[in-house]
Amino acid sequence: MSEKTMQIAEMIDMLPEQDKSLAYELIKKLVLAWDPDFTKVTPQERRALEEAEADPETFTDEDINWD
Repeated sequence: MSEKTMQIAEMIDMLPEQDKSLAYELIKKLVLAWDPDFTKVTPQERRALEEAEADPETFTDEDINWD
């Protein structure tokens, strides 16, 4: 988790419960505006995917004979 993310979480944790809910809804709205179908990946997720693809023990669904 990035330092900025941790700072945001700490600030939200200081809020009263009703304001926490408001902050959650705002963040959710921002994320959905950025990626409505949750199809984008973060740079960290991209690196993890690339590492997994380079691992010889990792295989894709195309590698499987489903018949």
